[in-house]
Amino acid sequence: MKKIAAPFTTLCATLVAALLGAPLAHAATLSVSDCWIRSMPPNLPSSGYFTVSNDGDAPASLVGAETPAFGMAMLHKSESNGSTATMSHVASAEVPAHGTLRFAPKGYHLMLEGAGKPLQVGSTVPLSLSFADHSKVSTTCTVKPPSALGN
Repeated sequence: MKKIAAPFTTLCATLVAALLGAPLAHAATLSVSDCWIRSMPPNLPSSGYFTVSNDGDAPASLVGAETPAFGMAMLHKSESNGSTATMSHVASAEVPAHGTLRFAPKGYHLMLEGAGKPLQVGSTVPLSLSFADHSKVSTTCTVKPPSALGN
């Protein structure tokens, strides 16, 4: 009986390791590029922009972000309907399989609040994006002036 138990234990350990490693394998299919943050006075909210690419066969759901430069980072989306523009919090944003999701002015963006200190134009800020499968992708964002419109 002990000869069967050892291989069974090894098989179970291998399966658990494979299952726990699944989010890490998924994370390898995601990448972030062109990240930048708008420099604003510390008492005003700022915004962050980037592109997420997904080389995987399944869509990925972006559910959060964090950076040590700000106390809060939320996913937001701006939309315009004729002469009216609205901005609202979104719980998640889908990155299509074999596709990209762009966070850009007048669309999806990070709403960044509670800056610890003023950000200097040209400096960099770390950013970590969280996905529904519990994977994370880290990047570095360049700080641009308030008048910046894109990458």
